[in-house]
Amino acid sequence: MQPTTGRRTALVYHDVTSRAKSLAAAILFVVCAIAAITYAAGDTPDRIESAVVAAIQPVMAKYRIPGMAVAITIAGKSSVYNYGAASTETRQPVTRDTLFEIGSITKTFTATLASYAQVCGYLSLSDKTSKYLPSLRDSRFGEISLLNLGTHTPGGLPLQVPDKIENNDQLLQYFKEWQPTYEPGTYRTYGNPGIGTLGLITAKSMGQDFVGLMEQRLFPALGMKSSYINVPEAKMADYAQGYTKEDGPIRMARGVLWSETYGIRATAADLIRFVEANINPIGLDEKLQRAISATHTGYFKAGPMTQDLIWEQYPYPVALKTLLEGNSQKIIFNATPVTQLNPPEQPRDDVWINKTGSTNGFGAYVAFVPNKRLGSLFWPTRVTRSLIE
Repeated sequence: MQPTTGRRTALVYHDVTSRAKSLAAAILFVVCAIAAITYAAGDTPDRIESAVVAAIQPVMAKYRIPGMAVAITIAGKSSVYNYGAASTETRQPVTRDTLFEIGSITKTFTATLASYAQVCGYLSLSDKTSKYLPSLRDSRFGEISLLNLGTHTPGGLPLQVPDKIENNDQLLQYFKEWQPTYEPGTYRTYGNPGIGTLGLITAKSMGQDFVGLMEQRLFPALGMKSSYINVPEAKMADYAQGYTKEDGPIRMARGVLWSETYGIRATAADLIRFVEANINPIGLDEKLQRAISATHTGYFKAGPMTQDLIWEQYPYPVALKTLLEGNSQKIIFNATPVTQLNPPEQPRDDVWINKTGSTNGFGAYVAFVPNKRLGSLFWPTRVTRSLIE
């Protein structure tokens, strides 16, 4: 989730984002249902594509979405469907090479890297933050576990890194003075500072730069060849344009912890490959397999869903009403009481696992059901403009 500036702007953005996520959940629910039914019936890829088009085109027309990518993976085979334009100015079409901002889906990659660091022995999620950030010893934040950072349960951090914080030194000073609103592990408060700090700690534990670990280690290990935090100049022509509600062009704003929380740009083909790795990681490095599986561990019950390491899960089959509740403004922006699962719930196949992502110009939603070997992503541009009017 990308930050905005100004209270009024932030309130508008929060409202739009929650509605966008509800819309995305509803659409992807339909897309997954179509894919499952048509595949079970033995329909051809052309018939599956026709069914997806029938579901997507009315949405694009109704909400005036200029461009969209939809990807589906069924039993290990993926398909990417591209619609409309990546830019309303150039009318360049959306293609398999188009880069989109994935927003907070970035957090699932950060969680994967943290899990990998744990599997490799660099850190433990039960460790306190002060073990890796010694300046926070004797502070309340220093007592928080890495697990709390990765499950939105540290005790009431804000949604965004405060605007006044411009570098990591100022961030650590903020944490040194921070006082929790709740006891850690008792409430879920969704936001960037917690998981962003887990990313920062993960990179420090591994002795490398976070961006380098993502672009040179994790992406290649996942077979993702067109995903970036820092988009190369040669790829800028493929970068889809986002727009404000006034149709002004906009791209994500950089800030403290941006790369760890909302900074990834990727193609739909790459992102569906990441979804496939979460459904069935066989073929990947054995430690990475274990790390990915571990991110599906359930740690807290929060309203209608179970909070994993960033991922959110629901027992499958799941009703659309339940998904809409789990992606509602109430769950996203308000403190939600949680019940800790002790012991944690081990990864299961009979679940719907999902994550949403938004920036000021883009929206994204991914979901998968491991035991159905089914996953999908829905990626419209300019969700903000279409829903705010």
